[in-house]
Amino acid sequence: MKYFFFKLLLLSFTISCFSQIKHGLRDDQGRHIIPRGFVINTNDHKGEVFFNNDDYARQVRMGANYQVIRLELGRVSEFPGGQVEQKYLQKLDELVALGKNHDIKTVFKMTVYGVDKFVWQEFWNNKKDKQYTTYINAWKVIWERFAEEPYVVGYDVVNEPRKLEMDISYKDLTDKYLVPLYQRIIDESQKINPDKKILFQSIFMNKGEKIDNNQYAEITSAINRKNIVFAPHIYQNNINYIQKNMDRFDKESDMLKAPILIGEWGFPTFARTDTTLVGNLGQLKYRELYIRTAEVFDKMGVGSIKAWFLGNRTMQNFLPGGPSTWSIFSDKTDAGTVERKYITDVISRPFPQAIAGDIQSFLFNFAKRELNIHFKSDNKKGASKIFIGANRHYPDGFSIIVNDDFIMYYNPLKNVGLEVYKTTKDSNPADFIWDTKTQKLIVLKWGKDNTEYQIKIVPGLRNF
Repeated sequence: MKYFFFKLLLLSFTISCFSQIKHGLRDDQGRHIIPRGFVINTNDHKGEVFFNNDDYARQVRMGANYQVIRLELGRVSEFPGGQVEQKYLQKLDELVALGKNHDIKTVFKMTVYGVDKFVWQEFWNNKKDKQYTTYINAWKVIWERFAEEPYVVGYDVVNEPRKLEMDISYKDLTDKYLVPLYQRIIDESQKINPDKKILFQSIFMNKGEKIDNNQYAEITSAINRKNIVFAPHIYQNNINYIQKNMDRFDKESDMLKAPILIGEWGFPTFARTDTTLVGNLGQLKYRELYIRTAEVFDKMGVGSIKAWFLGNRTMQNFLPGGPSTWSIFSDKTDAGTVERKYITDVISRPFPQAIAGDIQSFLFNFAKRELNIHFKSDNKKGASKIFIGANRHYPDGFSIIVNDDFIMYYNPLKNVGLEVYKTTKDSNPADFIWDTKTQKLIVLKWGKDNTEYQIKIVPGLRNF
């Protein structure tokens, strides 16, 4: 009997170790991808925001392979005070093209900014079907424009929907209004671009209302549509609730039959944080909070989008503690360059961007500066890409260890690319390429197909 239970435990351990992570997505080649990137604003509180080629090169060197462009409802719709602006649509074209030129996929997210007044209760009441029709027509402008663009992969259809003064429970609002609206939007979208993903969120609860320190209401009824992605936000500042919040999202994901992509994350930083190391608003506290959040994301295998890829020309007083912002740069421009490194070094941690095969698990150990990836190979799906970020994480060089018997390393003091320390008859060092410009390791082909691989990236030369 003891032997039987030991075998059962061993089988359970084997299944848990070698089962594919459930939240990773697939690209058009079938590669297992982990999306990471930033929210791209088209405006801020001081007006228009503009980006150039260097800004996108900077995103790539921070690990971005996705961008979420924040749409302004008033510039793509006929809501009061709004109109469809051709100049704005051209701006969106340029942002998509900039992303495409740097191998960054695009998701569009609709906000309700830019109209004279948006009243959520009027929207949900939808008299004579006017509100929903006008909203969906706004989306049709985007769907039709980008239907044939493969680098536009999805649409986050309602950003942080609200209840506010409406006399209804969050559950009833979700079940009777939000989920049916999602179903209608999805059906309309798939008439135009059936292969695009639809991302969706839950109700953003009123100020002061939370469950387990989570301000986003639970979704408890299924949407029952294909090509959907659950894109919750998490702005958790209590380190003890991060895992609990993510466990709830994971439960919702199971019920919805939709993988998770965190649509926004990262508690805002305060002006005083930029000049303070210790204390509740100090940089060390933020680094610890962000690291813990990143570890939970990576252990679950979820992608994540950080707000915002902006400079710091505006701050707001919406939280106790003084002026604060979600911007990742501290210089007073629209698109910044001066990183808040106490958070950007966490955001820009090493990870498997695209793997030809099935990712079983991955995790970057911040204390050891060690990336571990476990996957099963499938070479017919193309090249694999691993973001390493050596310029910030491995200034002392790094070693690549594959199944403990194939080892290469990169010496930053030389200009010779990767060097070989140890190889096997099945390995081809020429298939491993270090791209300094993008800070990525590109693997053209794994030594064997349909094979379990353990990859370790460690600091230093031949440090194993």
